[in-house]
Parts: sequence; structure tokens; C-alpha cells
Amino acid sequence: MRDCWAEDPAVRPDFPTIRSRLKKLKSGKSRNIMDQMMDMMEKYANNLEELVTERTRLLIEEKQKTEDLLHRMLPKSVARRLTTGEGVEPESFDSVTIYFSDIVGFTAMSAESTPLQVVNFLNDLYTVFDRIIRGYDVYKVETIGDAYMVVSGLPIRNNDRHVGEIASMALELLNAVKSHKISHRPNEILKLRIGIHTGAVVAGVVGLTMPRYCLFGDTVNTASRMESNGEPLRIHISPSCKQALDKLGGYVVEPRGTIPIKGKGQLQTYWLVGATEKAIQKRPVEGEERPLF
Repeated sequence: MRDCWAEDPAVRPDFPTIRSRLKKLKSGKSRNIMDQMMDMMEKYANNLEELVTERTRLLIEEKQKTEDLLHRMLPKSVARRLTTGEGVEPESFDSVTIYFSDIVGFTAMSAESTPLQVVNFLNDLYTVFDRIIRGYDVYKVETIGDAYMVVSGLPIRNNDRHVGEIASMALELLNAVKSHKISHRPNEILKLRIGIHTGAVVAGVVGLTMPRYCLFGDTVNTASRMESNGEPLRIHISPSCKQALDKLGGYVVEPRGTIPIKGKGQLQTYWLVGATEKAIQKRPVEGEERPLF
């Protein structure tokens, strides 16, 4: 009895020990109501331990799902800092490369399709895109409808490789689109339009309920202009992107000519048409991303 009153819980005997001691005291005597109560309390304790173990396992699984979701919404290094309670201050990056793409004729196609067909089409397409970009040092910033935005060179800087990572990725995405079939319009060719620009940005986490890693600066606008002023199934790049690719080496670029760009006036732009053996190569990807739910 005195052992059961010990202040340290670790010193107190458990139910099997108590039962064993009581049996020794009552050796040879018949079972009574106290024995039955001890049996019930022991079973209750065992069930409680199993319940706690199961609830703990479920809690760990839900915590892992939450962390996985956060890692898909934000860059991994940023997500890790948030989960450990650290603040994430806005940061300036002198040189990154931004990719924009959209689907020419998407609005007309959506008007002629059911909402479910549009959702299934985008899901199929972005599943292909997401699988491809995993092989490059890039971060998918966002997708809005048919618009797809990717950046390289942040939040972890990669020297001058960012322009090559985006260029190689863009060439592979364009090649994949040429053979991609639209399930509800199998005879229609998917016309992807791509724009790329290299420059400086400021990046930071915006929002509390649904945090997003956002990019700010003229570089974002110029990359978007490269896309909107491009042509279907071509990769339109800015002068700064072309200079960065020339410095890195391994890419084939052709001049497009001088065109008017909103906010920039007349600008000499280029087409990215191919890559050589010296270009940035895709990294091997281990396994598939597991579903969140």
C-alpha cells in the first residue's frame, strides 16, 4: 500500500504487480469481489494504454499531413522555419529566373467544355508538369487557371544555374505538351505559350490563414510580358535571360526581333529553341510524391 502512495509515479507498482502481490497474500483462498475488481481495473488499464497509443499514432499522422501540405505550399527551407516557430523576413535576390506559361485558346475551350472536363484537363496537365519540374532546382510559385509560374534561384541561391534550370525545364515541358492528349478533345493540339525573364526580385511569405510565398518586383511583370507577347509552342526570352544563357553556355537561342513591350518600349527579344550536351541536365527523381489524403 505504501508503494502505491509514492510521489514518483515511476516507483508506484502497476496493476499486474499489485495483483501478483495480493495473490501471494491471499494464497489458497477463494476469489472474492476484490479479485474481480482488480481484474476489471487491469483490463481497463490495458485498454487505456492501447487507446492512448492509437490516438498518439493518429496525431502523429495528422501532424505529418499538415507538414506535408505546408511543404507543398511553401519552399522547404521556408516551411521548416515556420514549423519551428522562426520568422521569415522578406528577402532580396539579385538574380533569379522566372517562367510563365499559359494555354492559348483556353478561354474558348473552357466555354465549349463542362466544368468537370476543364478540371480534369488541368489536373492531367499539371500532374505531368509537376512530375517534370521535380527534376530541376525550381520552385512552383502558383497556378491560376491555365497560368503556370515557376522560379529558380530562390529561396536558396544557386549561383548562375537558375537560368539553365528554367531553360532546360521549359524545353522539357514544351516537348511534353506536344505529345499530351486532351481527354475530351483528342484531336486538338495543346498550344502552350512560354515566357522567361532573368532579374532581381523580393520574396516573402504573405498571409497567416493560407500563407503564400510571393515574388515582387519588375522582374515578375517582365516575365509575364514575355509570355503574353510570345507565340504558341515557343519559348520567348528577354535580353537579360539571353545574356545569362550565353554566359552559362549550352543553349541555342535565335533572335526574334524588336517588339513593343508594355512598360518597356521597344525591346529586342529572343526564342529559346534548343540545348546542347553542356546544358543543365535533369536530376534523377526518387519515387513519387505521396498523396496528402
